[in-house]
Amino acid sequence: MIRVVIAELRKLRRPTLLLGTIATVGGLSALFTSIVFLMINSKDGNSKRGEHVGPAELSHAMGLVYGFRLVGVFLGVVALCIFASQTAQEYSLGTLRNLLVRQPSRMKILAGKFIAMKLFALVMVLFAGALSIGISFALSGRAKVDTTAWTSSAAMHLLFESTLNIFISTLCFGTFGMILGLLLRSPISAIAVGVLWNLILENILAALINSTGKWLPGINFSNLGEGGNVDLSYKHSMAVSLAYLVASGALAALLFKRRDVAN
Repeated sequence: MIRVVIAELRKLRRPTLLLGTIATVGGLSALFTSIVFLMINSKDGNSKRGEHVGPAELSHAMGLVYGFRLVGVFLGVVALCIFASQTAQEYSLGTLRNLLVRQPSRMKILAGKFIAMKLFALVMVLFAGALSIGISFALSGRAKVDTTAWTSSAAMHLLFESTLNIFISTLCFGTFGMILGLLLRSPISAIAVGVLWNLILENILAALINSTGKWLPGINFSNLGEGGNVDLSYKHSMAVSLAYLVASGALAALLFKRRDVAN
């Protein structure tokens, strides 16, 4: 399995994928963190849903990770696309057959690919967090935000907790993308279905029928990254997310193990 992980990491560090991911994640982190501080006095708000967060709120320990938390859900979408494409392209490019010649155990291939992509997602989250925090410090003076509380033990605990939650959320989205890649066996179809469902259809469904929101996978994945809220607890989102991923993952793994591989 270790050789499978190393081989998958070799694929993930290809310049086209690695540099493209860095550019996308870096751009999103810079954009959303900058909006928080550059539009701090804007009447239109400087946070999601038009909310306004002022210097007083950002001067607390939460201000250190505020921008990072905003970009968390988009990291999940990026992970979904990467996991889906890297899984499904083994079918579309016909490389799965060659992999099985070197490693006949399909479950070892699947586990090795998942471990490698999980490591890639962790690096992506850490990079986004470091960039977001660096930009927050750089723009704090312009926004008249006091950063004294940002170096406290409470802020460090909050940073660790937020990073862990965002990584779990990103991993859930990525695993969902990997499952779609295994089921649909087409990168374009898997990415299209995953993005369409999580960014559009779920929001429409939750808006039309409020009671469905707490049972939809994407909403619960996102809520994990936020650490939960008053309407949807962290434990509930964790339970629902695990239920979806375990059930669909078991089905995808079974199909991956039993399906014939075309030449």
